[in-house]
Amino acid sequence: MNNDTLHQPPLMPHLLIEGLNRYEAEPCLFLGDKVASYREVREQTSQLVQALQARGLGVGSRVAVISANRPEVLSNIAAMQLTGCIGTPLHPLGSLEDHAYVLEAADIDTLIYDAAVFEAHAAALAKRVPGLKNLLAFGPTEIGEDYLALAAGFSPQPLTAPDIGPGDLSSINFTGGTTGRPKGVMSTHSVTAYMTQIQMAEWEFPDELRMLIATPLSHAAAAFFIPVLQKGGAFYVMQGFTPDTFFDTVARHRITCTMLVPVMLYFLLDSPRSASADMSSMETIFYGASPMSAARLAEGIEKWGPIFYQFFGQSEAPMVLANLKKADHDPAKPQRLASCGRPTPWMHMALLDGDGKPVARGEAGEICVRGPLVMKGYKDMPEETAEAFAGGWLHTGDVGRLDEEGFLYIVDRTKDMIVSGGFNVFPREVEDVLAAQAAVAQVAVIGVPDEKWGEAVKAVIVPRPGFEPGEELAEALQAAVRSAKGSVQAPKSVDFVDAIPLTPVGKPDKKALRARYWASSERSVN
Repeated sequence: MNNDTLHQPPLMPHLLIEGLNRYEAEPCLFLGDKVASYREVREQTSQLVQALQARGLGVGSRVAVISANRPEVLSNIAAMQLTGCIGTPLHPLGSLEDHAYVLEAADIDTLIYDAAVFEAHAAALAKRVPGLKNLLAFGPTEIGEDYLALAAGFSPQPLTAPDIGPGDLSSINFTGGTTGRPKGVMSTHSVTAYMTQIQMAEWEFPDELRMLIATPLSHAAAAFFIPVLQKGGAFYVMQGFTPDTFFDTVARHRITCTMLVPVMLYFLLDSPRSASADMSSMETIFYGASPMSAARLAEGIEKWGPIFYQFFGQSEAPMVLANLKKADHDPAKPQRLASCGRPTPWMHMALLDGDGKPVARGEAGEICVRGPLVMKGYKDMPEETAEAFAGGWLHTGDVGRLDEEGFLYIVDRTKDMIVSGGFNVFPREVEDVLAAQAAVAQVAVIGVPDEKWGEAVKAVIVPRPGFEPGEELAEALQAAVRSAKGSVQAPKSVDFVDAIPLTPVGKPDKKALRARYWASSERSVN
C-alpha cells in the first residue's frame, strides 16, 4: 500500500461501512419471505468477515463466488471487500469448462458456493482445479465447510476497512469471450470507487429507492450496492426471472427502480401483461450490457412512460462511459433512441481511426478512453494488454460516432464487422433496421462464408407471434434493409429461429451463432 494516505479518497470498503452504519431497523434486503434490516446485514457481514479471516483469508486472497440469489450473497460481497479479497464472480449459467478456466486463470484459492444448487458443480471444479484450498458453502455441504455455520460462531463486531490502497486489485472479472478466450480484467479499488461517484453524480435514482434485482445478485448488486445504501433504499431480489414474477413483484412492493438487459425487456414487452400490469410505481429502468432495439425502446416508452435510462461501458472501463438520461428518451426524436447518450464528462473519450488519429465529427471511429475507470490490465496477458492500451488510450473495440448534439451512437464492435465483396458492413446498422419491423421480436446479424462475396450478410430472426416465418416474410425484411441501407447491407439470407443464443451475461452470443455456419470452414473469415 502507498504510505501517502493524506490525499487518498474513500474506497468501496469505506463506502460500504458508512452506508451500512447509516441505518438500523430500516429494511435493506427482501428475498422471498425474508426481510433483512440494515443492522442484520451489517452484523452478518461482520460474522462473515471473521469467518474468512479464520480460514486465513485477507488482503489479496483470490475468491470466486457461484450462487443462486440468496440473502447471504449480499453480505458476502461486503465481507469480501472488508477482508481485502480479490473477487471473481462465476455466472450461474456458465459451463464447467468456462468456470474451470476462470479459476485457474485468476489463481483462485477459495470457492464460495451455494450448496443447495451448486454442490455437484463445486465438487467437479475442486477435482479440475488443484489450486483450490478452501471450499466454503452457503449452508450444509459434503465437500467443503459450511461458511454460514462457521460465521454464526462469531459475535458481530464494528466493521473496519482493510489496509488497501487505490491501486490495489479489487476484482478480476472475465470478459464474455465472444471474440476469443475470456480475458481476466483486473480492476483496482479506485475503479470501483470512481464508477460509484459517477453513478451518484449522473444516474437518475428515485428518491424512494426500492430496487428490484432481476439479474444474478453476485453480478448486479456490486454495481448498485453503494447507491442503494446511500439513499437508505432496499434491494428486492428475484430468485428467477419471468415476466409474470417481475410484474407481480413490481405491483406488490411498489418497486421504483430496476436494472435489465435488453433481452429481458423484450420478454416483458412481448408478455400479454405488458399493457395491463401495474407499473405506475416504476420511476427508473436502467438498461445496458448490449445494444437495445430503438423500436422496442419506443414501444416501452409508449407503454410505461419516460422511465428508461441507458448506461454504456465495458468490463475494462465499467458502466458509466456514456449515459442516455430519461429526458433524452424523446419519442419525438426517434433516431436518438438508437444512441447510448452523451459521454460522461468525468472521463476522456476520443473516436480514433486505424492510425490512432481523431476522426472528423460525424464520422465513425473506435471509442477510446482515458481516466480513473480504466482497468489495470488483463491478467497474465501482456500482449493483449499492450494492444488494448496502444497509443495511451484504452481501445474499447466499439465503433461509434457523435452527432451534432454530442450524442454517441455505437455503430458496431470492430471485430463484428462483416467484409462482403470488399465493402464493410456493420451488423448493428442492419439490426437496427430489422428490429424496427413489426414482424421482428429479436434479431442478430452475422457474416457467413460465401464463395462469391467472401462473407455474406445473414439475419437470424425470432419472429413476433402472429407472423408466419417463411420466404415471403424473409423477402419483405430483406427489402426493408435494401430500401433503408442499400443492397450491400441487405441480408443475402434470413433464418427464422425460436431463440437466439445468449452469453451468460445476456448478450446475443454471436460466437455461437457463427459456429453453426462456419463449422465446415477452415477459417472464421473469408
